[in-house]
Amino acid sequence: MMYSEKVMDHFMNPRNVGEIEDASGVGTVGNAKCGDIMRIFLKIEDGIVLDAKFKTFGCGAAVATSSMATELIKGKTIQEALKITNKAVMEALDGLPPIKVHCSCLAEEALHAALWDYAEKNGIVIEGLEKPVNDISEHENLPEEE
Repeated sequence: MMYSEKVMDHFMNPRNVGEIEDASGVGTVGNAKCGDIMRIFLKIEDGIVLDAKFKTFGCGAAVATSSMATELIKGKTIQEALKITNKAVMEALDGLPPIKVHCSCLAEEALHAALWDYAEKNGIVIEGLEKPVNDISEHENLPEEE
């Protein structure tokens, strides 16, 4: 299984690790099948994501995808943040091996869960945002871990 240089870089030198105190939104998502857990913290002001941090318990690909996802979301409006899909995360990392694609789905779900939390705390509806799941293995038929 080969990882791109970008995946290795984000695994060895992850960006934005940690927590944001008084975060505007926090999203925690897991995958029961592989045991990965990802928590993303967002600082949002005036509809702009000013900061993003993460704590991930999982494989190298899970760490790399959370690192890249937090990099991609910073400085974006909420609507732009919604467009950060697992495909966008994978493309930014120059791809992932097929059995690790679910890690990028975890990153997308964790971002959406944090945005959902922000919307709930502020009593707003974010157009196009669906209620997140806690365990992504429930709604996806992903290849089993090797």
